[in-house]
Amino acid sequence: MPYILISTQIRLETGPTTVGDEYSDPYIMEYLGARKTTILGNNFSEYHVDEPPRLVLDKLDKIGYRVVSMTGVGQTLVWCLHKEIEREVKML
Repeated sequence: MPYILISTQIRLETGPTTVGDEYSDPYIMEYLGARKTTILGNNFSEYHVDEPPRLVLDKLDKIGYRVVSMTGVGQTLVWCLHKEIEREVKML
């Protein structure tokens, strides 16, 4: 997966950080130490870590992810990260 979204509530900038959804790469979630949770009333799961976003961003940087954009949505901070993947180009 070349894209990852992470987010946190502004009042919780020291953590926890949401690091993925139920379709996220399980190897990356394990690397981040994330736990999969489903909040009562939601019909989807999310991965969370107790660390602040800065530490999560540092970890993702170490495995090749780069911040593409960052924004605030209401009381939520959201970062979009991308990792270049090598694609084999076949010559015809």
